[in-house]
Amino acid sequence: AAGLEPVESTPEQPADLAACLGLVLAGGSDVDPSFYGQPNLAARNPCRERDALELRQVSEALAAGKPILGICRGAQLLNVAFGGTLCQDIGQAHTGVRHGLRFDPSSRLAAIARPEIVNSRHHQAVDRLGAGLKATAWSAEDGVIEGVEAPDRPFVLAVQWHPEDLAAEGDEEARALFAAFAAALR
Repeated sequence: AAGLEPVESTPEQPADLAACLGLVLAGGSDVDPSFYGQPNLAARNPCRERDALELRQVSEALAAGKPILGICRGAQLLNVAFGGTLCQDIGQAHTGVRHGLRFDPSSRLAAIARPEIVNSRHHQAVDRLGAGLKATAWSAEDGVIEGVEAPDRPFVLAVQWHPEDLAAEGDEEARALFAAFAAALR
């Protein structure tokens, strides 16, 4: 997608981030609450090995000034990497639904893409925002943070929804997000 060649990275076979132009933090299981100083009250199927790997990769990418794009769990993990916390269970209101968004009009995200309706498949969300991150999009229905970015970094941006699915459906706003990430890699 967007003319990029992905490199898979797993705890068993971590990618050499030095050989990559940027970092995409994809969706998946819940982030282990111990990484943000909380006991596990509602996190489902956390994978400490994946969390540790991706937190290390975020640190390496930030140190190298590489672009970072977070998607769903990736937005949550990025917040944890910046010292933030998560709400471990927001209920089912964001599971398998589509909803509207509100945007910070001055944000990088709003300049790239402003989808009116997004898909949602999560039961966790950003709670306390990490230092250096700014909330840039919220669910129109309940105010759950749906977009974050690091305004003092060239391209560190994350969304709570799944633009990869929307792009596959032909959504131009979702495609614009991936195109902006691709442009940041060059």
